[in-house]
Parts: sequence; structure tokens; C-alpha cells
Amino acid sequence: MSQDGIVLVVSVSIFNEADVLIIKENKPTAVEKWNFPSGRIEYGEDILYSARREVKEETGLDVKLIGTTGVYNFISSTNNQVILFHFIGEVTGGSINLEEDEISESKWIKVSDLLKFENEDLREPLVLKQIINNLLKKNLYPINIYNEQVCEKFHLN
Repeated sequence: MSQDGIVLVVSVSIFNEADVLIIKENKPTAVEKWNFPSGRIEYGEDILYSARREVKEETGLDVKLIGTTGVYNFISSTNNQVILFHFIGEVTGGSINLEEDEISESKWIKVSDLLKFENEDLREPLVLKQIINNLLKKNLYPINIYNEQVCEKFHLN
């Protein structure tokens, strides 16, 4: 979702024991760049649902969101202001089935090995390294800090 140059994005570090899943994007704005599964929040969509949807679309995996490393605010390489909500997930079902048009590769890797990537190999490297450092330092927060979207309008009397 974007409004006046502000883009709302969800991103998920999916863990399988000590390894995390990364994907190599093949999008016009991120050709051959490694990233966590991520994408824009669609209008009217709940943030938590959006994170699960993006993982399913890009990887074929079903995930349970178990935590977050926080919210990141930055100017992207395409000059948009991005507000990124980063989550931690565990696989609950599905199997790797990459979104062929946009994802060219995936691999399971130790979080510490992500620090070995060159900046030019990562999508938004400064933000990704901030997320990676938070994962390594276990700067994690419970998922219940996010409230499910309220679908009804409340009227105060």
C-alpha cells in the first residue's frame, strides 16, 4: 500500500530450527537481490494477514507469526518512504513453491551467515543488516503487540 510516496511493507524471517529462509528477488526494482519474503500491505488488509499472505504467495509456505523485530522507517532505493513491519515466523504447512515471476531462488541459511553478504547482493542492505542484528541479539518482541484489525467502525456517544 502506498500513499503520497509512503509505502507500507511487511517482511518475515521464517525459521526452521536454527536456519532462516531467504529469497532472491527478480523484480524490476530488485534484480538478483537477496531478501526475506516481503511485500506491500494491500488497502484494508490486516498487517498480520498481509505478512502471512506475502509468505504464501512468494514461497508457498504457511507460517505462524510468533514475534517481531519491530518497525523500520527508511527511504528506499526507489526513493519512497517505506514503513516496514518485520515479523518472525515458523513453518506450519505448505512446501517451497517460489513465485516464478518475482523470485528466482531460495535457501535456508544461518542468520549469522547473512552478515557475510555484500551490500550489493542485498535488497535495502542497511535495513536488512539492522533486522539481522536484531535477530542475532535476540531483540525480539511478542506478536501480541500487534492488534488484529478492527473491521467495524466505532461511534462514540
